Amino acid sequence: MPMIRKLIYLATAAIFIFSLMVGCTTEQSQLEKTEIAKKPKLKEKDGITFPTNKSEQSYKESLINSHGKTISERIKVPEGYQRVEVPRGSFAEFLRNLPLKPHGTKVKYYNGEEKPNDVYVAVVDMDVGTRDLQQCADAVIRLYSEYLYKNRQYGKIHFNFTNGFRADFKKWMQGYRIRVEGNKAYWIKAAGYDDSYECFRKYLDMVFAYAGTLSLSQEMKRVPLNDLQIGDVFLKGSDPGHCVIVVDMAQNPKTGEKIFLLAQSYMPAQDIHILKNPANEDGNPWYSVSFGDVLVTPEWQFTKDQVYRFGE
Repeated sequence: MPMIRKLIYLATAAIFIFSLMVGCTTEQSQLEKTEIAKKPKLKEKDGITFPTNKSEQSYKESLINSHGKTISERIKVPEGYQRVEVPRGSFAEFLRNLPLKPHGTKVKYYNGEEKPNDVYVAVVDMDVGTRDLQQCADAVIRLYSEYLYKNRQYGKIHFNFTNGFRADFKKWMQGYRIRVEGNKAYWIKAAGYDDSYECFRKYLDMVFAYAGTLSLSQEMKRVPLNDLQIGDVFLKGSDPGHCVIVVDMAQNPKTGEKIFLLAQSYMPAQDIHILKNPANEDGNPWYSVSFGDVLVTPEWQFTKDQVYRFGE
């Protein structure tokens, strides 16, 4: 009888010890599973690796420096990418360093109303004027002209009206003004010499009123997508038409993949703004050059052969 009790005791003890061992193993396995679940899975998108379980807001914030005052300071490049080098004093450098309004600023129309479409990550700190003039093509004209004016390259500031009339800022500076009658335009002497910024803005408003995507497409030269540079413009020159301008670029030195940022204005006249990329659900505003046949932006689509560049 004592022997039977002893055997029962030993069996009970063995079962208890085994249950403890199994319990620890199960808990450890569960802990490992929990830790694995915490690790972000990765996916590939346009040659860029992103964590899939980060929220759009958190990933967007990782690329946005809310204290940055220019495009290059505000919008970071994705991991593994470097901003492309640009010549000092170039149009590309000018665009990359465009001043931005404080983070969170809303795009405003010329009349002060807010743009309802949330299609942007930043707003360029540049006046839009008080008339419905600075729309899509006008924003491109504005940026290029501002660069030339800043560098006192007045002779290069000239644009054609839709009817073909060439409006030279240098002539405008000399006191000539443009009179439009029907489909005809001509110069008249109306003032003295003036190279002030105020005079420059009045010239631009005149150009905005009579130039557009169609005239701009006839002035600029078409370039291949694989030669894309900062300052190039995706442009559909028609009525209606639209255009957006490349304001920054970066490249992955290992893969060679290039990405870019876009800016636009739209209708009605509104602040120039840096666009979101609707293809990136994580909030990343960068576009890949390898977008295929069609570039999809928040408010327009372009084909890969609709890339234009200002001539020298």
